Amino acid sequence: MTRTDDKLNVLILAAGLGTRLRPLTNEIPKPLVRVYDKSILEIQMERAKSLGDIRLHANAHYLAEQIVCEGERLGFERVWEEPEILGTAGPLRRIYAAGYRGGLLIMNGDAYCNFDLKKFVANARAAYEAGKADGSNRCEVALLAVDFPKVNTFRVGADGCLVGVAGRFGSEDGLAATFSGISWYSDEALARIHDGEFDIREFWKQEIAAGRAPFVDMSQLHATWIDMGSPEGLMAAVDARKQELGREKNEAVVEPGVNVPASARVVHSVLYKGAVISENEVVQDEIRGKNFFWQIPPNH
Repeated sequence: MTRTDDKLNVLILAAGLGTRLRPLTNEIPKPLVRVYDKSILEIQMERAKSLGDIRLHANAHYLAEQIVCEGERLGFERVWEEPEILGTAGPLRRIYAAGYRGGLLIMNGDAYCNFDLKKFVANARAAYEAGKADGSNRCEVALLAVDFPKVNTFRVGADGCLVGVAGRFGSEDGLAATFSGISWYSDEALARIHDGEFDIREFWKQEIAAGRAPFVDMSQLHATWIDMGSPEGLMAAVDARKQELGREKNEAVVEPGVNVPASARVVHSVLYKGAVISENEVVQDEIRGKNFFWQIPPNH
């Protein structure tokens, strides 16, 4: 059944293996790891709802049943289980093939960010309409960029469109930027993603070759964007969340069920389920859980 109303579809990518956060992610998928008060999946859902009336989707592979249960609790339209992981292109194709229309916004389930999504979607749609108006049919895909010098593999032309990805394809010239993981796809673009496509960057390459280069929105280069896939990134995400909520940076984050003795002192640390704290212990700048601890440098 094709759904032809004007609701925007939003897909939160949540199928990753969480390898860099093991053993924390041995028993919980990374999108459900608590970031101060909520999981990143729930935080991303709340960001997406700022767009108004939407259909929320997620995909799931590793410990998929937990993502499915959480999606049901949060009111997702559907959690798409992937017995075999489908990469960054396959999930988009799957949603379009199931009859969903109205465009598709992609968000990551392992990045703590605070973008103005309304602004991005408005810019994406304006670029799309401009491409229709001039007959070029460019900008049927829009990508949100950030400035992250350690990566900055995007190359953006003077017309605001993607001309290449350094080390992979296209031009090495142009403005440098990093893909934020936030993107928008028109129905026309989604129709061109083929069954079996895995890496969405290959689709961008095809679009450029066909004269339909994706638009790159550079209007939020310095917004909060944190890859929380590593221990250092997770701590940075927790700190950013505390700052967003007006909490003290040194406040301890203690998951329910963790026993902290009255004689212990916990400073700027995160204690997940299974963490053991001794009497009179001082825990500082640390992430601790079941049978592990990570010492995080204060200026991570």
